[in-house]
Amino acid sequence: MPDNTSSASEARRTGTRIVSLGIGTIVALLLAAGIVLLLTLPDADAFNTRVERLFVENNDLTAQAEIKLLEILAQSGTAFAETLASYRMVIFVLLVFATALMVAALVFLVMLVTMNRRMAQIERSGIQVSSLIINREENTVYLNTMGFKLTEAMMETISVLAEARMDDEMLTGAQIEAVISGRPEPDCDESAGATRIKRLRDGLGNQLVTELLVKNITRKGYMLAIDKGVIEVM
Repeated sequence: MPDNTSSASEARRTGTRIVSLGIGTIVALLLAAGIVLLLTLPDADAFNTRVERLFVENNDLTAQAEIKLLEILAQSGTAFAETLASYRMVIFVLLVFATALMVAALVFLVMLVTMNRRMAQIERSGIQVSSLIINREENTVYLNTMGFKLTEAMMETISVLAEARMDDEMLTGAQIEAVISGRPEPDCDESAGATRIKRLRDGLGNQLVTELLVKNITRKGYMLAIDKGVIEVM
């Protein structure tokens, strides 16, 4: 179990690094593309500069039509500068939206991959225990959201195993019997502890099968609590 915990932590850290690297790469690429695009756009005052040069180079213009033409060109240059400025703003907004969408897509993709791996682990391991509560007063063990009634002897056995697990210890059958009976370990038999484990497995296992697989419908009968589409008889 410690190895599984450490591997899960390493997987989460690796996933976080991948997501951070991917987000940084996306932002850097879009930022570089935006900079290149904005730099390649013509200067907003380029048109006005050309019109101003026309005024300077042709200062001998006296005809009313020629002067009117230059005024129109000046107004066109101003309109062109305003349009180009609005284009720059539109490009900036589109780049921001593109960055947000790419980051969101990457995050959702990583979440889906992680979820698929998690579901595969759950399918391989069968039942995934997220919480184990031992209630001595009620002689009940709560596994995830399910409660199972046990005998006092079974409660003693699972309590000893739980305390040992919290201390990262492994107990032999003789040690289990010694802790429960209070006798010295050399005076305890290995088979006695093994018998306690067997009874615990049988009692808890039968209730687990009843809860998860073979349902007992009161006054009706028994049925498998699974989707009929997954059943295959060879």
